[in-house]
Amino acid sequence: MSAAWRVSVDPERCIGSGICAGTAAQHFRLVDGQGTPVSPTVEPADPVRDAAESCPVEAITVRDAADGRLIAPEP
Repeated sequence: MSAAWRVSVDPERCIGSGICAGTAAQHFRLVDGQGTPVSPTVEPADPVRDAAESCPVEAITVRDAADGRLIAPEP
């Protein structure tokens, strides 16, 4: 398992559903109606992956910080 993940939210895709903040409150918040990562780099955590998988418009991307491999959402 990698030591860190990069988390991003595409502001063009985000609809502000708040599922990310509800699923992983330590890692996401809503700012001006948009999901925003609290930090762009996080330790691997199931709630972060769950938030990306639960986003209704797949606006959240989680990648391995070392090699850029896509972790979530699963293709």
